[in-house]
Amino acid sequence: MAVSAQSSQIPNTQHLPNPQFPKTHKLETLGFSHKLQTHQISFRKTQEMTVCSTSSISTQNPNSNLNEFCRHGNLEKALKLLDSMQELQIKVEEDAYIALVRLCEWKRTHEEGARVYSYVSNSTTLLSVKLGNALLSMFVRFGNLVDAWYVFGRMGERDVFSWNVLVGGYAKAGFFDEALNLYHRMLWVGIVPDVYTFPCVLRTCGGVPDLARGREIHVHVIRFGFESDVDVVNALITMYVKCSAVGSARMLFDRMPRRDRISWNAMISGYFENGEFLEGLRLFLMMLESSVYPDLMTMTSLISACELLSDCKLGREIHGFVMRTEFAEDVSVCNALIQMYSIIGHFEEAEKVFSRTEYKDVVSWTSMISCYGNNALPDKAVESYRMMEREGIMPDEITIASVLSACACLGNLDMGMKLHELAYRTGFISYVIVANTLIDMYCKCKCVDKALEVFHGIPGKNVISWTSIILGLRINNRCFEALIFFRQMKLSLKPNSVTLVSVLSACARIGALMCGKEIHAHALRTGVAFDGYLPNALLDMYVRCGRMGSAWNQFNYNKKDVAAWNILLTGYAQRGQGRHAVELFNRMVESHVDPDEITFISLLCACSRSGMVGEGLEYFRSMKLNYSITPNLKHYACIVDLLGCAGQLDDAHEFIRKMPINPDPAIWGALLNACMIHKQVELGELAAHQILKMDTEGVGYYVLICNLYAQCGKWEEVAIVRKMMKKRGLTVDPGCSWVEVKGKVHAFLSGDNFHPQIKELNAVMEGFYEKMRSVGFREPENSPTDEVEAFKAEIFCGHSERLAVAFGLINTAPGMPIWVTKNLYMCQSCHSTIKFISKVVRRDISVRDTEKFHHFKDGSCTCGDEGYWGSSNK
Repeated sequence: MAVSAQSSQIPNTQHLPNPQFPKTHKLETLGFSHKLQTHQISFRKTQEMTVCSTSSISTQNPNSNLNEFCRHGNLEKALKLLDSMQELQIKVEEDAYIALVRLCEWKRTHEEGARVYSYVSNSTTLLSVKLGNALLSMFVRFGNLVDAWYVFGRMGERDVFSWNVLVGGYAKAGFFDEALNLYHRMLWVGIVPDVYTFPCVLRTCGGVPDLARGREIHVHVIRFGFESDVDVVNALITMYVKCSAVGSARMLFDRMPRRDRISWNAMISGYFENGEFLEGLRLFLMMLESSVYPDLMTMTSLISACELLSDCKLGREIHGFVMRTEFAEDVSVCNALIQMYSIIGHFEEAEKVFSRTEYKDVVSWTSMISCYGNNALPDKAVESYRMMEREGIMPDEITIASVLSACACLGNLDMGMKLHELAYRTGFISYVIVANTLIDMYCKCKCVDKALEVFHGIPGKNVISWTSIILGLRINNRCFEALIFFRQMKLSLKPNSVTLVSVLSACARIGALMCGKEIHAHALRTGVAFDGYLPNALLDMYVRCGRMGSAWNQFNYNKKDVAAWNILLTGYAQRGQGRHAVELFNRMVESHVDPDEITFISLLCACSRSGMVGEGLEYFRSMKLNYSITPNLKHYACIVDLLGCAGQLDDAHEFIRKMPINPDPAIWGALLNACMIHKQVELGELAAHQILKMDTEGVGYYVLICNLYAQCGKWEEVAIVRKMMKKRGLTVDPGCSWVEVKGKVHAFLSGDNFHPQIKELNAVMEGFYEKMRSVGFREPENSPTDEVEAFKAEIFCGHSERLAVAFGLINTAPGMPIWVTKNLYMCQSCHSTIKFISKVVRRDISVRDTEKFHHFKDGSCTCGDEGYWGSSNK
């Protein structure tokens, strides 16, 4: 059948030329839209010939010599002879070209193949079927579909092999629509498909996947009489399982008059891929009963199924079966076993398999490194990588990504930077998985600017890239930038539930309620509001933004797991509402939700901040007795804080001395904080001494020590500690407060004199100060004589919340509540000032600092005037 010159072109072939098909097979009718680019060849004009001299070429048959070199696989000599023949204008026979092309394909020599093709192009314009097919096969094998398409267009005639090769090349490269289009053109020009055509075409249907087209090809298989061919039916089975039509695949499998091992493997792996593990295992047993011996693919599929099932017992059974076969020594099977034990969580078994593997390749090492990473053993992962380096094994992109993840967990910046350099030298930095793990590593090592450099250098950013940088900005307290990046991401990509969880964490950090509500609405619209951790992230956002009503709605609307109960308990603890926390805990137990370690941390904190000493001690005793939870260091720290804040400092110290585990700096820090509140210098110095023996970099502990001395008027000691802090380069983060107005979050730093409305804000505050003085309040701006409050304000507060409150007052309607979030503690001066403001303006003002919520209304605060400085009666 002749092909019309007006035939439609192959669609969406952005990277491939698209010549029209010829009307006839004659050269004159070939209309190319592209000129063939020929390779420039510099001929060697030398008399030194490896095979024959100029005189010998004239007396011998050079084409025979060329064929002989090709038969012996001597490509170098064959190409030298070809150069000489071209120089002397000796015609190269078609069979010699074909032999050369096939040798280049066999040796995978891309440059030499292109060189031979340039000679062919110079010597002939129209390619025969035989030579064209050889060139097609070579270029498709090389993955060079551009030149393959040129060759296909230059062929005067094409047989079924020509079409099969090109269809298969397109399918293998992922151009599924183009491959199917070529198949239909093949039928259109009258070429009858053979047994090799259908596996290529069916691969495209499974790759899309497109069940409708797959069924259409199935009809063609029956029409052309190949429904009994084993290879074709195997391809049909694979197509159906890739399209999730396992039932149709099984019907074909059961009707097969003859099955080979590929048939069994296709059906077994198909069951596993579609989650029907039990049926896959049953079919494997049937395979053994049918005396069909499994091969490598069978074993790796079985091991992967055990991995997906996380069934350790079944995995051990399969492992035992493997050990009784010759596959026990196969490195790919050993790698699959390592991966299986890694996912199941039995890294000791993975270590045994790894140690017994005689020939370890890069996949073996990478699997073991990933195993350690998956089982929270990053130090072992890094050590394994060092051993791999000593063995001289070159890592691949997965290896580098796995080790970078371990470095991120360890905070090992030095190793991470060396891996960054290695990735840059080897080109692995172009792999998005490497770039993404680099972002994560730099962010967790507090080098967020380096992470941003890597992020901006990624040409094809995916969802994980954006999520990594958003989360990295959040954990480095750059929440505003995290929200900006999230908005940029939505312009080009659809965020997933993990992205939304990261952004909600940023919203909760700075009190961006309206942004959090927008994300909630987006999650509902896109159908991910109930995915993974997102429901609890929304609950946490509402709790941290102080909207307990919305939090309760979210809590009641979703599945109430232990994490959800813990979030609400933490909210009550932050507000010092111990009775509400106890009531919620009782409801949790009545709902048959087992509390965990975090539950008791929140409960004990709530008791501590509400002065419920007896209840807190009782809950601590009940942990192990009633709930089989062994207290950890955080629980012990809560009890020290409980006793210390209640003024029972000797009991708190005695409790530490009798602890069954060694106290950490946090426990001594709780005692130090209590000593600061109650001005117990001697015991506080003891606690400080213990802390500095264990932690010399924790700036918070130095601040507590300074505050203890300042509270007691020991300014010389304060100067010594401050000097020590400066020497060690320890600085406190500057005070920063955030307030949300009309859906936009505004930030205010301590001493911020650059805000556009700074004059108005200062004028508003001066007005309040004047009113406070007129009614007898002490000067809110700490006077030089009030050294304690001045020092505490400098270290702990910075007064940034005053500017935030003033901004809220002048930019919102009268009577509207104001919500402020702060990154440091609130000092007593700010506390008194905002209490007064709430009474004057008759507004609800909420300030969430690092310790608790302060809700001001009509001149009083829900904290009962018990900030970190302690109440007046202490």
